[in-house]
Amino acid sequence: MAIGTSTYAYSHRWAPTSPRPMSLLEMLTDTQQLGGEVFQICDHPDLEDLTDERARALRRAAAGHGTVLETGTRGIGVEHLLRHLQHARALGARTVRSMVFTADDRPTPADAEVRLRAVLPAYEGAGVVLGLETYEQISTGDLLALVDRIDSPHLGIVLDPANCVAGLEHPREVVRRLAHRVVNIHVKDFRFTRREGWAGFTLASCPLGEGQLDYADLLEVVRPDPGRVHQVLEHWLPPQGSGEEGAASTRAVEAQWTRRSLAVLARLQSHGTIQQPVDQ
Repeated sequence: MAIGTSTYAYSHRWAPTSPRPMSLLEMLTDTQQLGGEVFQICDHPDLEDLTDERARALRRAAAGHGTVLETGTRGIGVEHLLRHLQHARALGARTVRSMVFTADDRPTPADAEVRLRAVLPAYEGAGVVLGLETYEQISTGDLLALVDRIDSPHLGIVLDPANCVAGLEHPREVVRRLAHRVVNIHVKDFRFTRREGWAGFTLASCPLGEGQLDYADLLEVVRPDPGRVHQVLEHWLPPQGSGEEGAASTRAVEAQWTRRSLAVLARLQSHGTIQQPVDQ
């Protein structure tokens, strides 16, 4: 099964606040050097304004190493999804991830269905799958009902059970409800812990294999088609301090997490058990 990274594994390193933000091409190259076979360009401004020149450069660099490109955005506006289909075609991507809601657009279930039915013929004609991601703003039941009503092989679910914890849904139950509709997996380990002084809780990411994501169970239940369903690594890395020293530390930790987690993910594909790599 192809594994790789998302731009969310590089969030702090490509952020405009970084002294030297990583480009998409640099993130792709880093993914390839770490052994990743998939690179998902997700919620990135250079994808929203994709130029022909950048698309050709990324596609050429991906093809040189046999890397699969995928894309990701937010929202299900008809024109928006059709524009992102064109971006996917320019990059040779066969999967587009999106989310039902945006900050300023929350369609009703009926309206969401109308919009998706309007764009799916174009996705089907292009051989591209649209995946709607699980997250706390829409319940698993509502998301599944939407996908089930449309019932298209070119519409499915991007499974990220960590996102659903904030919606008071248990990750293992989310996995079981959605397994048959999964077209893409976001691998993001997490810890849900009490804050100091027992004043509330914190839900934060951690390196793969060090948190509460039952990855072995996810893989056993979903049983993803290795030729179709790819796994991409993400993080929610909290800032590791304040000021420039803290920002530099955050970027360094993010690079370490990406390296370690991708190594663990690769090991799981071949051995089925988590053994933490020794950091170099």
